[in-house]
Formats: sequence, structure tokens, C-alpha cells
Amino acid sequence: MGRPRVVLDTNILVAAARSSLGASFKLLSLVGTGRFDITISVPLVLEYEDALMRQLETGALEMDEIAVEDLLDYLCVVGVRQDIFFLWRPLMPDPADDLILEAAVAGRCDAIVTFNRRHFAGIDRFGLRALQPREFLREIGDLP
Repeated sequence: MGRPRVVLDTNILVAAARSSLGASFKLLSLVGTGRFDITISVPLVLEYEDALMRQLETGALEMDEIAVEDLLDYLCVVGVRQDIFFLWRPLMPDPADDLILEAAVAGRCDAIVTFNRRHFAGIDRFGLRALQPREFLREIGDLP
């Protein structure tokens, strides 16, 4: 079995950008290190950008606009870019979650890393799991 491949829910990026103390920040700091791969798609990166910029406007982030742009650029460089050739919308309760599910299925991911596991109820039928950041960090051996 190769490296785990995951899709990061938008709430993981927002949490990491809001505080450098939590599991989300640790997880984000490991992106691109070879411990796991992330799958991205154009619609998903646009969703990341929209959510981060909204948070930036409220002053809730520990980063400025340039840092947000740099983060998104970095994710685009190290992420496994996945074209989406099918849409199941609406399938999830939150339309933004459909973007995440589509990228995860198309990218043949192992899991979606999210704080909202209940939003992803039923994804096991696609061979996916919904894991919180701490759970995923434990699985890859970065937390006891």
C-alpha cells in the first residue's frame, strides 16, 4: 500500500489558518513532506480560497492575504490535481461538501479529513472514511 491520499475539508484549512496550535495546523504543515498526498480540484481550490478570504475579512486568521495566496499556491503545487468528470450534486447536505466528495472519489482517496464527520455520513459506500485531523495524524504516526 502506498502513501495515504486524502482530501482536506475546507474547515481544516480555516482552522489551521486561525491557530498554529492545533492538529489542523500540524496536519497542514506536513502537506508536501511525503507522509501522505492530498487531492485537489479546481472547484475545491476555489472553495478553499473563498472560505479563507471570508475569514480574512473578519480578522479571524493568523495570516494576511499574501500568506493565504501563498498557501493556496503551495497546495496547487504539491497536491495531486484531479479533474472531475462526473457530478452527483446534490448528494451531501452542504453543497460545498459535494466538491470534497467528488474530488475524493475521483482521486481514489482513502479518506476525507474533516471536523464535520456527520456531514459525510454514508461515504463508506464510496470506499472512503471521514477522519478528524488527530485521527489521521495518529494513523500516519505523527501523534501517539
